[in-house]
Amino acid sequence: MAGRTAAPEARPARVTGSPATGRLTELRIRGLGAIDDVTLELGRGLTVVTGETGAGKTMVVTGLTLLFGGRADPGRVRANGRAGVEGRLELPSSSPVWERAADAGADPDDDGSLILARTVSAEGRSRAYLGGRSVPVGVVAELSESLLAVHGQTDQLRLSRPAEQRRALDRYAGADHLALLERYRDAHQRWRALSADLDRRHGQARELAQAADVLRLGLEEIEAVAPEPGEDEALATQAKRLSDADALRAAADEARLALIGDVTGDLGGGELPQDATAALATAERALASSDDPTLVMLAQDLADAVAVVSDVAGQLAGYVADLDADPARLAEVLDRRAAITALVRKYADVGTGASGVLSWAEEAQRKLSELDVSDEALEALAAERDAARAEVDRLGAEVSAGRRTAADGFAAAVGAELAGLAMKSARVSFAVDSHPGEPGPDGIDDVALLLAAHPGAPARPVHKGASGGELSRVMLAIEVVFAGADPVPVMVFDEVDAGVGGQAAGEIGRRLARLARDHQVVVVTHLAQVAAFADTHLVVDKSPDTGAGVTATDIRSVEGEDRVRELARMLSGLVDSETGQAHARELLAVAADAR
Repeated sequence: MAGRTAAPEARPARVTGSPATGRLTELRIRGLGAIDDVTLELGRGLTVVTGETGAGKTMVVTGLTLLFGGRADPGRVRANGRAGVEGRLELPSSSPVWERAADAGADPDDDGSLILARTVSAEGRSRAYLGGRSVPVGVVAELSESLLAVHGQTDQLRLSRPAEQRRALDRYAGADHLALLERYRDAHQRWRALSADLDRRHGQARELAQAADVLRLGLEEIEAVAPEPGEDEALATQAKRLSDADALRAAADEARLALIGDVTGDLGGGELPQDATAALATAERALASSDDPTLVMLAQDLADAVAVVSDVAGQLAGYVADLDADPARLAEVLDRRAAITALVRKYADVGTGASGVLSWAEEAQRKLSELDVSDEALEALAAERDAARAEVDRLGAEVSAGRRTAADGFAAAVGAELAGLAMKSARVSFAVDSHPGEPGPDGIDDVALLLAAHPGAPARPVHKGASGGELSRVMLAIEVVFAGADPVPVMVFDEVDAGVGGQAAGEIGRRLARLARDHQVVVVTHLAQVAAFADTHLVVDKSPDTGAGVTATDIRSVEGEDRVRELARMLSGLVDSETGQAHARELLAVAADAR
């Protein structure tokens, strides 16, 4: 079957799917389960996927999970031996995904989007691609943490983990609490570093003392010579000038003689050829006596040339006067060069010279402060460590208090959402177990989200105390509580409405629509009450592929009467039922009003 695009038609705009967070605009699935080749164009807001049982609805979720680094199951690959998923992400320039993608060598597409791809063979070999570059699957999985959250019957990826539950509680506690937590983390890192340094000095006292002695000897040697930055180069120039003083003086004198002649009589006297200054002056006078404007201008140029030549001659005279042919001074310079060269060979990196020696000395001074194992240094470091631990304890207690305060409000907010999701008797709570004597990088608390599914049931960790459908609804309730604050732009719910009907089903749709105001939400559902709230409604159809002898799946976008008929099928099993269609229209009207 050729690839088919299921594109949502235009409809009145509604502000959904915050563009600041990004979204998935296109998804192509090939050779996965019953899907041969289908391309989905995903709109903003809430997208629902419906279809008869066995048609392959969950392959959309499977494809999304695979695309974002999920485990590759070769059993899902069709008989042609290769499955592939491609997605196009529209992300704001501020998204941290761009920086990580650039590190992996990925490039944006021509329209500024980021393209992801994943292939799986029937033998289980899997490859991932990001922005046109082959990358390890782990890179895509890392990116998925800030791009995608999947909640399904078997894929509770985030909030079933205690660390995620603690992070959720911290986020609920607000910006001030998060700032306090960041201060705690900084204090904890400093305390751990000081503790490790003190333990190292106690445990390696002899080795550190010996290393310190070596550094001190080097510093004393450098201090005795006291080189200056760039001094080795200056000495080399000076030594060469002193060594070549006679030759340099002869060259300078010869040049000066050619320029201005022996005007002082100190260049040998005798019959000398005409000098450059005299020749230029003669030429200047010859031209200046003319009435021709051009020759007069050239005469001025010659006058300028005379001034330049005279200036150079003056500089040559100064150069000769500064030349020093003193053998004693030359010996002094050579001795100084030898001393600095010895330091450079011992302490400087290749090509760094005297500046490298000084850099070594500066680094040695820093290292000495870390190698000091004297009683005074150890006592001072221990006091600094204890003060840092006291700060950790103080901030840890404040963070813990903030969590306990937030826990009751968070649990109450989630419980209120669950009441509308056919879980009125369920009770959600947080267990905050503090260990003041064992501060960790994220505080002193172990945090667990607990659920008592019905009256009399013990409160158990949420991933152990709930069925798949209940757990999905707990996740949905939490996500709704956090709507607008979660940085993850794409959320996927697979059969979140399992075992629910009636009014509760409508409430699930209402909450998903509310969540979709700030996120792109994709939901696989069998309930018309949920599907009625969709901004984009995709239908999965199956038909026998007589040529290949297998079932083929197609996915299409439905609007207008086609959507009414699909909702009628979901309600009554009869596409053309007048009663079912009337009910479907009523659901669409109620959903439109609710939004």
